[in-house]
Amino acid sequence: MGTLALAAKITHVPSMYLSEMDGPHKGCRDAAIAGHHEIAKRCRELGVDTIVVFDTHWLVNSGYHINNAPHFKGVYTSNELPHFIKNMPYEYDGNSELGKLIADAATKAGVQTRAHDSTTLAMEYGTLVPMRYMNEDRHFKVLSISAMCQVHALEDSAKLGAAVRKAIEEDYDGTVAVFASGSLSHRFAQNGVADQYLHKVWSPFLEEFDHAVVKMWENGEWEKFTEILPEYAEKCHGEGFMHDTAMLLGTLGWDKYQGKVEVVTPYFGSSGTGQINAIFPV
Repeated sequence: MGTLALAAKITHVPSMYLSEMDGPHKGCRDAAIAGHHEIAKRCRELGVDTIVVFDTHWLVNSGYHINNAPHFKGVYTSNELPHFIKNMPYEYDGNSELGKLIADAATKAGVQTRAHDSTTLAMEYGTLVPMRYMNEDRHFKVLSISAMCQVHALEDSAKLGAAVRKAIEEDYDGTVAVFASGSLSHRFAQNGVADQYLHKVWSPFLEEFDHAVVKMWENGEWEKFTEILPEYAEKCHGEGFMHDTAMLLGTLGWDKYQGKVEVVTPYFGSSGTGQINAIFPV
């Protein structure tokens, strides 16, 4: 019935918000913001009505969870980096129908998932930062799915991703995009030297391996990448243990995926971490 129209791995670095502000870092993340604008433009051209975000800033310790409120509104300050994101207003509409369909499909597939509709759960900045640049006019409805999964198997996150697609295509009457919101390597700069790493990756090894991974994506080497993903996530400090990436690939067929990635914002370093905006053709 429904359509999965676009899939992407996206950055949510808080320096994007800092980039808007007058001061020494104004404009420092213009390329990342432009990448978000381009992805949003393509979503609009494809008729997307809802964006599902796999959010690596939503930490959970049991099960999988969907922030399924019908409406989100507030003012956000990051408890992690309050000097980067402070007093950021937001307002978006949810899609409780789709959230329930996804939770039901995932649970039936053996991955216990709860859609929280009557809730005071606030959104995390893995969702809020991208939506600031993609959805300022509330054109898209938004669902946020927990993807900093502390005690979960990557295989289960891939199953959740497959269930997302099943729910969209078999039960939902609409058009959806899915985003894995998180970095590649995610070793933050050591306290005290953070300013030196605003535009750098923490180590040459991490940067080199990230580039190798992006090349696998561009070449469509998905059997190879899914095989190394668990070790890559661990040894390269993947954000959220890279559950967002497992969910994204689960929606696309995991190791059977055939697509070749299009890089929209070239790889860049940010506070020690490796970042990118890249479209995974559906």
